[in-house]
Amino acid sequence: MEGNKTEKVFNVSTDGDLYPVETTGEQRLGHVGNADELQRHLGNRQLQLIAIGGSIGTATFVSISSGLIKGGPGSLFLAYTIYTCMLGLVNNCQAEMSSYMPVTGGFIRMSGKWVDEALGFMIGWNFFIYEAILIPFEITALNLVLSFWRDDIPVEAVVAACIVLYFCINAFVVKWYGECEFWLALGKVFLLLMLFSFTFITMVGGNPKRDAYGFRYWKNPGAFAENITTGPLGRFEGFLGALWSAAFTVVGPEYVSMVAGEVKSPRKYLKQAFKATYARFGLFFIGSALCVGIVIPYNNKTLLDIFNGESDGAGTAAASPYVIAMNNLGIEGLPHLTNALLVTSIFSAGNAYTYYGTRSLYGLAIEGQAPRFLRKCTKAGVPIYCLCITTLFPFLAFLNASSGSSKVLTWLTNIITGAQIIDYIVICINFIFFYRACKAQGLDRRSLPYFGHFQPWSAYIPLAFLIGVVTCYGYTTFLPGNFTIDAFFTYYMMLLVDPVLFVGWKLWKKTKFIKASEADLIWDKPIIDAYEDALEEHVGFWKDVGNMFGSCFTKRRKVDEEK
Repeated sequence: MEGNKTEKVFNVSTDGDLYPVETTGEQRLGHVGNADELQRHLGNRQLQLIAIGGSIGTATFVSISSGLIKGGPGSLFLAYTIYTCMLGLVNNCQAEMSSYMPVTGGFIRMSGKWVDEALGFMIGWNFFIYEAILIPFEITALNLVLSFWRDDIPVEAVVAACIVLYFCINAFVVKWYGECEFWLALGKVFLLLMLFSFTFITMVGGNPKRDAYGFRYWKNPGAFAENITTGPLGRFEGFLGALWSAAFTVVGPEYVSMVAGEVKSPRKYLKQAFKATYARFGLFFIGSALCVGIVIPYNNKTLLDIFNGESDGAGTAAASPYVIAMNNLGIEGLPHLTNALLVTSIFSAGNAYTYYGTRSLYGLAIEGQAPRFLRKCTKAGVPIYCLCITTLFPFLAFLNASSGSSKVLTWLTNIITGAQIIDYIVICINFIFFYRACKAQGLDRRSLPYFGHFQPWSAYIPLAFLIGVVTCYGYTTFLPGNFTIDAFFTYYMMLLVDPVLFVGWKLWKKTKFIKASEADLIWDKPIIDAYEDALEEHVGFWKDVGNMFGSCFTKRRKVDEEK
């Protein structure tokens, strides 16, 4: 750890061989907190900001406008509030499981251990494919954002730079990835707070036009927009359009779960990260939906032209409702700052997807559901071959160098659309099986590091809700005269692929659903217990931040003394 050493030397034996584990300032023999070769180097402050960075993406600043156009500010606010509450219930489920069993691979391996090995195989590849294909998508978005300033920046140069940087950041000790994400996530938080401040100050009259517009746009053109049709049905379909926007903007618990195998003092720090997720949901997502509906009307011509492809700027800061509002109010300079922070936000997203894709593939390899050679890790605890495989996907971004081949990347991105919602459905299923296993085996859930209240309903309610979302969000495809093969596969490709993966593995390996009395609730618990018992100190978030600056100051003072 940074500062004083807070770990003791100990050996833990497992079925595998012991191997040397390198940590700060010393070398030990044993599996430090894991039954695999990943190492716990992520501190509290890094975890908290990684959790924030994983939940805030480009959609929060730009794509959210699609929900505003379809539903209006009232529907947008209502849809984001409802969906965020549903994901809060999912977070309640994952928090209890991850805090109790903070293993590599997170919810993916829990599916195989507590539900059915075939479900673990299905959701593991579902998550990996989703994360891996999102990397070139984010690089493409980065090129679009850079075009806000000039359109002669070589696409190939940006793609190549991103690939090299993503590989280098993820190829060394995980704490360097954590350090990069700490600072990049701070940029996202600053951008959000800046936009929230912009909304409040301008709505009360703090703008060049001295126009205290308040909630004007909730009255004219109105709070609820009509979509597809008119009247009450049109307003309901507008709400659904806003809800689909929320479904692909609000994320979080799955990403906290995926770093569980590399967090110091995992049960303490993960519990804090999951608890803080509720506040992040309320502030960042519900707050964003409210602000967007305040600063711009849903029928703004500039916004509609960009959304309908009749004007340039789609995917850049120019498409952000905040930037359009800034231009409308005659505010200069701020749009450029917003775009600059969007660059760091998008780069951070691609970097995070590289990390999560690598770890999900490693989790599959551990369970024998991916080639065995992918288990290989460096001495620093990085699954290097998994990283190499994941890094192949960003090369797809080169397809955007020509207009014809760019359609291939767009198609690949479209077909994975439903994968994210399927992750949350599986998390709910995992918890239901975990809950039953605890009851069957007499494990008192109140004794766990995190006790989730309102269970098992906290799993059943979002499970039913999310199944409804993932099956209905492409309903417009089936309206008269709307059906096309492209649209159908855009909405339902992963719903067709995942059952094939599940049934295929189940038939090949002849797996069975795990009985509650036979679920492995011990698993890696002895190893994690031994690791945590050896820790002398749990560093709080603000103390960890203080230690970071204190360490920098101490190093600088030593250098000055040597001079």
